Amino acid sequence: MNRLLFASNNRHKADEIRAILGDAFEIVTLREAGIEIDIPEPHNTLHENAREKAMVIFSMTGSDCFSEDSGLEVTMLHGAPGVRSARYAGEQASDSENIEKLLRVMNGCTERAARFRTVISLIWKGEEFFFEGECIGSIQLERSGSNGFGYDPVFVPEGENRSFGEMTLEEKKQWSHRRKAMDKMVAFLLTQTDPA
Repeated sequence: MNRLLFASNNRHKADEIRAILGDAFEIVTLREAGIEIDIPEPHNTLHENAREKAMVIFSMTGSDCFSEDSGLEVTMLHGAPGVRSARYAGEQASDSENIEKLLRVMNGCTERAARFRTVISLIWKGEEFFFEGECIGSIQLERSGSNGFGYDPVFVPEGENRSFGEMTLEEKKQWSHRRKAMDKMVAFLLTQTDPA
């Protein structure tokens, strides 16, 4: 089995990625690898932030690794909160506080279109590759469901009437922006090596 170091300690993201990849690859978080580091995300694009995290870990370990940066992009907010999705209501904001701010800013808006977008930076055999995925949908007027994380309780994917917060992880997989990006990465990796 191929081992990939995931340049993150976000347990929710790691669980989602493992569910997507199945047994093809062993995903190891930084903490599981004994690396205690908090990598900043100082850039203005998902690409640059994903690259920053992957490059830092590759320079430390020399291992095959990947990083992702994801954001919620709301049309009427000109793409905000975007790269600041996790810090929308402040540097130490909780998911609930970020949702509260988003709903407050969008109060009274009839245009609710939004998308989740993920950019993955993979460093494989010393070379960097990018993969993207998106999920088109809309922002609800209020929260529903308690599953998932981030903005899941207020985001409804196109073609559904439930929020991500009302779906199981298995149900969310079919819509997930992260799933779409990961599928592209896995398709690439399977051309490079035999995961068996």
